[in-house]
Amino acid sequence: MTLALAYWCVVFVAVLPYLWVYVAKASGQRYNNRDPRGWQARQDNPRSIRANAAQLNAFEAFAPFAAGVVMAQLTGVAHGTIAALAVVFAISRLLHGLLYLADRHALRSLVWAVGFVCAVALLVLAALKAAAIAPI
Repeated sequence: MTLALAYWCVVFVAVLPYLWVYVAKASGQRYNNRDPRGWQARQDNPRSIRANAAQLNAFEAFAPFAAGVVMAQLTGVAHGTIAALAVVFAISRLLHGLLYLADRHALRSLVWAVGFVCAVALLVLAALKAAAIAPI
């Protein structure tokens, strides 16, 4: 696996929240772009509500993941390791959103944890590598 694959995973994870917001808007009452947050707050369609929650969670998960990929690359973590963690993270984020839409809360939480571990692993591996390069 290459670093380019990890970067493509970052691109994929960056646009994933927009898929869930599209589902939220398509699942609710007629969308009103004049008041998007008020419109979402008035939705009673469970699919729209869950898709919006998936979108918010996807945005929250992006920053630590993207930072982890960049930090790991900058500190010299093996590209294959970075790519493998990035692929697992990207797959877990896609599954997380799909499970959110399907209202499978227990499995969704398990998949969330897998993605979280991947993001934290990238950050920790980078920190360990940086400490080995320049000890404190």
